[in-house]
Amino acid sequence: MTWSPSHVNTSTDGHARSLKLDQESGAGFTSNDMFFFGQIDMQIKLVPSHSAGTVLAFYLSSDQPNRDEIDFEFLGNVSGQPYILQTKVFADWFDNREERIYLWFDPTKDFHNYCVLWNLHQIVFLVDWIPIRTYRNHAEKGVTYPRWQPMGIKISLWNGDSWETRGGKEKIDWSKGPFIASFRNYTIDACVWKGNARFCRGDSSTNWWNKERLSSLTSAQRRWFKWVR
Repeated sequence: MTWSPSHVNTSTDGHARSLKLDQESGAGFTSNDMFFFGQIDMQIKLVPSHSAGTVLAFYLSSDQPNRDEIDFEFLGNVSGQPYILQTKVFADWFDNREERIYLWFDPTKDFHNYCVLWNLHQIVFLVDWIPIRTYRNHAEKGVTYPRWQPMGIKISLWNGDSWETRGGKEKIDWSKGPFIASFRNYTIDACVWKGNARFCRGDSSTNWWNKERLSSLTSAQRRWFKWVR
């Protein structure tokens, strides 16, 4: 499915956007810069009501053949059933690192904050500041970790009904469309890639994400993490 620019609507101040999915096209947008460690926040309101077969993806990707990728994927469902949030980590194109949870709120009624914190020590996925998943850097044990390639931010809304809802058993009901997802108040506090990995890895006040205090969750975060799990 091709993407049509007419399916992306941007507010006049540039602080909000919406994406539309219909039988003609999906939609998406990307960042101009690439990043190497930091924190990315996005407030999202997901496709309401009958969203079966739709996939909303908010992710970081290096766009290389052996790419690194850090994903939030929101898997729509039939009316009344909860959204599934799938997180994925690709490192040097090795995958099999998917996890799924049911969100504890209705993500279609209001905007909620989805955040990725990515540093030399770990990747943390957060929803409304609650950690839902961590992925530790165990490169010294031979486990691949996204630490060599800068990544751009990508957001897309597309037809995933060949596999997404109940293993592809629930197809998109186009009569329920068009399907709209909304975004606002994104925040990027990350190292902009300028061709030198050492600059982003260096221990400095600017590179706050590499501080030792961010090598693990705080005690409060661990309690929330246990609650989510």
